[in-house]
Amino acid sequence: PVIKYTQIYDEPSVLVGGRGGWIINHTFVIGGGGYGLANEIQSDYQIGNVPTYIHFGYGGLELEYIGLSDNLFHFSVYTLIGAGSVNLSEDFYEDWDNHHNGSDSFFVINPEVNVEVNIVSFFRINAGAGYRFISGIDYDTLQNEDFSGFSATLTLKFGSF
Repeated sequence: PVIKYTQIYDEPSVLVGGRGGWIINHTFVIGGGGYGLANEIQSDYQIGNVPTYIHFGYGGLELEYIGLSDNLFHFSVYTLIGAGSVNLSEDFYEDWDNHHNGSDSFFVINPEVNVEVNIVSFFRINAGAGYRFISGIDYDTLQNEDFSGFSATLTLKFGSF
């Protein structure tokens, strides 16, 4: 499980998601993950006189280098390369596919630097900071810069390390 605190559309935002991967030689991870917007963000665009809410999510290939993995505290460098979708709807709690105004897809790359602590042999906590680069959004009042930005990340890792 992963929680990311960031800004989207100039509003404080929380992205939630998950990731999984294969750890090679206690050092290199190859896997995948996906993240979605968890809080309501109202856009400037309206359908009639009804305000709309932003739906935003992305996922893709994740690569991570873990340095000094056996130490209690160690570091990792991570990146996600993938794609996502954004759309607007009259109700934030509507089904993702039940949008009223089409959608737009985009490319995303999200590098991060993290500090990690070994709690027990099968559990680690990872915290870090990164930047989400978005390209390809040109949708009503939404643009790339509305979704690109810094984030703080908290990841709970379970597995065989």
